[in-house]
Amino acid sequence: MKKDLRIKSKVFSEGPMKAPNRAMLRAVGVTDEGFKQPMVGVASTWSEVTPCNIHIDGLARAAKKGAQKAGAVPFIFNTITVSDGISMGTEGMKYSLSSRDVIADSIETVVGAESLDGLVAIGGCDKNIPGCLIAIANSAVPAVFVYGGTIAAGRYNGHDIDIVSVFEGVGQHNSGKIDDAALREIECNACPGAGSCGGMYTANTMASAAEAMGMSLPGSSSNPAVSEYKEADSAAAGAAVYNLLELGVYPKDIMTKEAFENAITVVMALGGSTNAILHLLAIAHAAEVDLTIDDFNHLQKTVPHLADLKPSGKYVMQDLHRVGGVQAVMKMLFEAGYLHGDCMTVTGKTVAENLQEAPSLIEGQDVIMPFDNPKRKDGPLIVLKGNLSPTGAVAKVSGVKVNRHTGPARVFENEKEATAAVMANEINDGDVLVIRYVGPKGGPGMPEMLSISAILVGKGMGETVALLTDGRFSGGTHGLVVGHISPEAQSGGPIALLKEGDMVTIDSDLQEISMDVPDAELEKRRSEWTAPPLHRKGVLGKYAHNVSCSSKGAVTDYLNR
Repeated sequence: MKKDLRIKSKVFSEGPMKAPNRAMLRAVGVTDEGFKQPMVGVASTWSEVTPCNIHIDGLARAAKKGAQKAGAVPFIFNTITVSDGISMGTEGMKYSLSSRDVIADSIETVVGAESLDGLVAIGGCDKNIPGCLIAIANSAVPAVFVYGGTIAAGRYNGHDIDIVSVFEGVGQHNSGKIDDAALREIECNACPGAGSCGGMYTANTMASAAEAMGMSLPGSSSNPAVSEYKEADSAAAGAAVYNLLELGVYPKDIMTKEAFENAITVVMALGGSTNAILHLLAIAHAAEVDLTIDDFNHLQKTVPHLADLKPSGKYVMQDLHRVGGVQAVMKMLFEAGYLHGDCMTVTGKTVAENLQEAPSLIEGQDVIMPFDNPKRKDGPLIVLKGNLSPTGAVAKVSGVKVNRHTGPARVFENEKEATAAVMANEINDGDVLVIRYVGPKGGPGMPEMLSISAILVGKGMGETVALLTDGRFSGGTHGLVVGHISPEAQSGGPIALLKEGDMVTIDSDLQEISMDVPDAELEKRRSEWTAPPLHRKGVLGKYAHNVSCSSKGAVTDYLNR
């Protein structure tokens, strides 16, 4: 007897009591035959507000066709997205991280309310990728994630450029290195079409992590947005969900501790974004996997950084696709013993089984370094602890030549004032620029600091001035920067007690971050400190009152905050 795949929708697909429910679905095209088939949601993050997602409506339709051809009844529904690149350096950036939870909650809401049996979730920008994966974990129905794909590189003066080139161009313009016309040329050529920011920034990092975790189809994470491959990825994902229903494979069977370790390993090897730590912790929380911030340091010590990808290298995701893609990198890592091969994936096969059919990196390529000549012998994402951040801060040290920096704190309560000081040449070589009260609660929303970090790089101060914050950095950020300092200032973390001129030390070799202030003095300052009022209303108010510490993934359903 054929297996009934209606694991949820059967509640309204049969019997006279549910005739009203079926009447509504008949109005959107479900037939008598359709009520005997599994119902699959296609969560689309299509939007015209960002190039990362502007093409995803077409991918959603391809996924729908794939699911329909396999034997399911598919429904497309939408959720939001915001553009970090557009909101960067503005008050709008406060909404970025909170949008991750809005996206996750909205997808889970539709899957739960409509009693859908399976899910294809399609994301294209920094926050809707982890948002989709959190929703998949919480929805707990067979599901596949599809990445919208990377943007093509822009060109300027014969060189590849991208959105980070524009942010750094602002700093170059401020310091007189380029004129108005040059900055405009960079601005007009950096983003040539649809797709997510091209380097190993947050979107490409999280897409790679999703494939390594087994939640995306093999080879799909590095396929460009504007290519024949991407529509095929989407159609195949629709069919894959039906196959998962037949096999009885659920997200909990795929999103295991070992799968997260595979994801972290690939992120380290590719030189991924610091945001991966925040997002993978949040996804693991949703999947009820015991992943902690310390697990990242454990793997950091053993996994080499192999990829010569922006922001600390010269290539972009499209170049990685050209030489074999993430799948080829995974094959290389697996054969060297770095990946768990027995983890289940959305193909219904294990990682090892998938990689038997995977391509190898093409000969002569220099996007991915060999193990005997890595970019760095260990991973580039480091968790720092010390009396300035007892529960952990995050640094990305790829391409940074400075292993230890000690300097006086220059303390600012927001990014706007700090940026004004940098642009006015009030920050000097050797300083430690501190931006606080911009954490998950204090921001609220833990805004990214790509704008100011890129200006520092553009001014030639990327390794002479350290930038510390309880906020975040973009995946495009590079230089001497430390983010996610926790506990955050709003919660009374030691960063709130820091004063102008205090000497601060960052040591990536010892994985320490500290301030040279005696404990007795810190206690005195703490007794005089009071928390600023939290944001009170709207989505940011809800977020500020519910969000956990960044060292827990900045999740909004963590009971012991």
